[in-house]
Amino acid sequence: MKDMLENKIRAVATNIRKIRESKDFTQDYLAVKLAISQNAYSKIELGYTKITVERLFQIAQILEVSPISLIDFDKEKPVLANAG
Repeated sequence: MKDMLENKIRAVATNIRKIRESKDFTQDYLAVKLAISQNAYSKIELGYTKITVERLFQIAQILEVSPISLIDFDKEKPVLANAG
């Protein structure tokens, strides 16, 4: 059970990184927008930091995607739907 949860956390982190990279945003850019250090942001993308729902929504808004696309770990590619 713990391994499955850790895999899901890593999948969310990977989705965040892939979407960020697809938009040519740097880790520094997201860190500034989130008012955290680049190192702290890097830990989010590496799955070392568990993020809150509030942080998930903040990241989705910055990336201009639906929060669902960040947690959709059942598909190979994240959905790049507009957060609207």
